[in-house]
Amino acid sequence: MSPDAVPLPPVRVRLSRDLPPAPGVTLVEGGSDISIYAGHADAVEICLFDGRGVEHRVPLVERTHGWWFGFLPGVGPGTRYAVRVYDSWQPSHGLRHNGAKLLLDPYARAIEGPVRWGPPVYGHVVDHQWLGDGEIASTLDSASSMPRCVVIDDTFDWGEDAPPRISRSDTVIYEVHVKNFTQNHPGIPEHLRGTYAGLAHPVALDYLTDLGVTAVELLPIHAFTSEPALVRRGLVNHWGYNTLGFFAPHAAYAAATDPQAVVNETKGMVKLLHQRGIEVILDVVYNHTAEQSRTGAMLSWRGLDNRAYYRLDERGADIDVTGCGNTLDLRHPVVCRMVLDSLRHWVVNYHIDGFRFDLAVALGRGRGDEYDPDHPFLVALRTDPLLSTVKLIAEPWDVGVHGWRTGQFPPPFSEWNDRYRDTVRTFWGPDTRAEAQGLPGHGVQELATRLAGSRDLFGHRDRGPVASVNFVAAHDGFTVHDLTAYDGKHNHANGEGNLDGSSHNLSWNHGVEGPTADQRILQARRQTMRNLLGTLLLSTGIPMLNGGDEFGRTQGGNNNPYCQDNEVSWFSWEWEPWQADLHATVRHLIRLRHEYPALRQRTWALGHQVDEDGSLDMEWFAADGNAMGPQWGDPRVCTLQWLINGAWLGHDSVLVVLHGGRAEQEVVLPVVPGVTGYRLVWDSRWERPEGPGPVIAPGPVTPAPQSIQLYAVVDPT
Repeated sequence: MSPDAVPLPPVRVRLSRDLPPAPGVTLVEGGSDISIYAGHADAVEICLFDGRGVEHRVPLVERTHGWWFGFLPGVGPGTRYAVRVYDSWQPSHGLRHNGAKLLLDPYARAIEGPVRWGPPVYGHVVDHQWLGDGEIASTLDSASSMPRCVVIDDTFDWGEDAPPRISRSDTVIYEVHVKNFTQNHPGIPEHLRGTYAGLAHPVALDYLTDLGVTAVELLPIHAFTSEPALVRRGLVNHWGYNTLGFFAPHAAYAAATDPQAVVNETKGMVKLLHQRGIEVILDVVYNHTAEQSRTGAMLSWRGLDNRAYYRLDERGADIDVTGCGNTLDLRHPVVCRMVLDSLRHWVVNYHIDGFRFDLAVALGRGRGDEYDPDHPFLVALRTDPLLSTVKLIAEPWDVGVHGWRTGQFPPPFSEWNDRYRDTVRTFWGPDTRAEAQGLPGHGVQELATRLAGSRDLFGHRDRGPVASVNFVAAHDGFTVHDLTAYDGKHNHANGEGNLDGSSHNLSWNHGVEGPTADQRILQARRQTMRNLLGTLLLSTGIPMLNGGDEFGRTQGGNNNPYCQDNEVSWFSWEWEPWQADLHATVRHLIRLRHEYPALRQRTWALGHQVDEDGSLDMEWFAADGNAMGPQWGDPRVCTLQWLINGAWLGHDSVLVVLHGGRAEQEVVLPVVPGVTGYRLVWDSRWERPEGPGPVIAPGPVTPAPQSIQLYAVVDPT
């Protein structure tokens, strides 16, 4: 027993119960109910910490169905607490109970303090490098090295807050890291930079609303910690994909320091974003935890019930389909309930509007570890009367066998569309480079499929094109700027010998690796950036903009800066003129997307006739103005015209012309029923948006090399 530990009598039973109270701590009259799952334990203690930090251990005596519970008189908001669990140490059977280790409550609403990395936080014996085989139990007490759970009052003045409820077809997502966006912003007070309050500052809100995005998708804000390997290298986990608590906001992102104030600041951020009509989507990590493999630390779940919470093989070793050492086992009802309860907590208590599920395939792996779209967890999400109404977005892969599952999630899920990303990158990058070398590219057939919403992937089960979350860059990988400036990754600062991060970037440096003073190359790079972003914002589906790409943010070629909490990741708001021009371009494109509903269809356009004059809902034309035919299969074709008919739905029609060639190409704007002319409203050769052009009749035009044009179709009716 720790010298500071003070044993107390067992928790008294407040009422005779057949079933435990809700998991975690629930405030009730006179104190709190508490319920902890430890299905294989033979003793559980609640550890309460007084104002001096002295630990008072309280045994739980009530037990049913693996839940240990009781009533804690006098325990209310602000109480610091943790858990200890006792039973046998049998690693080969997956049992790793160790009463010397202080454990976090998986349902803790707030977590105070850091993990102090060292031998005490490991359940097994480790050496001075914190390495061990995980077989011998450690007797070191971890209390001085562990954070504390904090009891929270969830009461908050939401006023008249209501979810914006923006339709998926109208949604434009801005993926952003709380700290990266705010840390260097000169308009945000210094004490608010890097915080939730900073993201909710009027300067930040003005920027987002002026840009025109409808939702922020925040990189993880669940409480997290750094991996020990990073700590040994003097680095930190910056992205947050290393969860320490699924119910608590990450305290380091708050300007406040008191745990209750941290919670309230996070809620206040959501409230102020909602006031501007901006939804808040959380990137959530329910596929693994910060405990890593069985040779990792014992922080919570592993010490509570390793066999219940994690996927294990017959020898008690972790089955890892996440690349992070462990995989949560959502086949177990307690684990499935924990994730569902966490999601409801964020919707009910934080008014969150949706979730992006990291490595979502891992959440749907059933018996035999195969992905099952009708996995009980996925069915529960789809049928839950609350969770089924918010935006659900899957990252449709993990690192396990048969882990790529794009297009295979059930409705109402939308999915990150990696096929879209790769196709658009290839068309504007590697294919153009191939043409310069006299080699064929990939043609335009798959590009057309991606532009129109990827019906080959999402056309089943009546999902519609809004099932596709289109993106050309995300937090993971090159920024749009770096896609045009680097052929290879430059991740040396991560300390992994440049072996981390993807080597399949589909980028093109335009002839020089990295920074250059060559104005010809710089102009070409800017054109390619506009092409990538223009394609994204003119495509059918839900566009997701990687935060900072709208002004050409660079990470110096680092395509995996997950451990770079510094200028590599933080946005620089000191723009060069070309960055201001690019920002104006993206802002203009988002407004065009809003102005022309034909660009954001809810249902599939299938090339069907929609009017007696022979008009089709969507048509594809070659450079000569005739309908695409044999050109679909030609890998050297790099010019495509896409006519989207909005007139039959009461909207303006639009024509998108894409020319990926390195030379000028005459393009004949098509003659179609009811169309008398075209008005150019955007051209990617423009460094900065210009006013709409004059109406021109169907016929020949000459787009610039490697460019996109958007025309509004003139119809006298």
